[in-house]
Amino acid sequence: MGKGGSDQWNPDQYMKGAMGDLRTRPAVDLLNRVMHDGPRRAVDLGCGPGNSTRLLSARWPGAEVCGVDNSPAMLKKASAIDTGIAWQLADIADWEPVGDTDVIFANASLHWVPDHAHLFTRLARSLPSGGILAVQMPNNFAAPSHSLISEIAERPEFQAALAGRLLGDFVQPASFYHSLLRALPGQVDVWETEYLQSLTGDDPVLEWVRGTALLPVQENLSSADFQTFTELYRARLRQAYPMGDDGVTVFPFRRMFITFTAD
Repeated sequence: MGKGGSDQWNPDQYMKGAMGDLRTRPAVDLLNRVMHDGPRRAVDLGCGPGNSTRLLSARWPGAEVCGVDNSPAMLKKASAIDTGIAWQLADIADWEPVGDTDVIFANASLHWVPDHAHLFTRLARSLPSGGILAVQMPNNFAAPSHSLISEIAERPEFQAALAGRLLGDFVQPASFYHSLLRALPGQVDVWETEYLQSLTGDDPVLEWVRGTALLPVQENLSSADFQTFTELYRARLRQAYPMGDDGVTVFPFRRMFITFTAD
């Protein structure tokens, strides 16, 4: 992600506190539906700080495992732990698998990449017989956490800088991916899950989106304008996601899961 090759990703913010476990849980749920006994090579596309990549390595200790990301900061964090995993700096839009890649795993990454019709078709067709494409993407863009960003971005002081640059523009309905992949030789499965995430602390939903959905906003606004945007957003989030008497803020988060097994 990033205009002009900039790297706004902050691995520590992304995995801050309990958020790390919450961001890893969908990867575990997705991996549980990847029915491959022994891939020769498994690639984690958009590996981030390596939390999902290490799941692949633990699941298939005999496989060559590679984590791919276009963020040097994320790869630096990922590679700090010596696990025998290969790390590759590359953009998903341009990445091509080698011929023995039996599992392509993409946890919370493909929603940053445009042209899903071409992207998903290209990845699925690259698989050998029995190979599996496994994808998890946020599908929470109609929820207040994301829709409020879009609403505030329409204000005159932000509109020009943020038009067409917000997260979520590339994600299609679940039926789109089912129809697209069903047309290819193989088996497809698509489902959605809504996690009722229990967050704690001051403005926990804001802290959650600082590591993801607010990144394009920060990247395209000046520091002063981003601060103004954030304060407007903070106030709206407190109304949309009130803290309970027990100090817990419930943050429902819907995610889409897709698996395709090539014939």
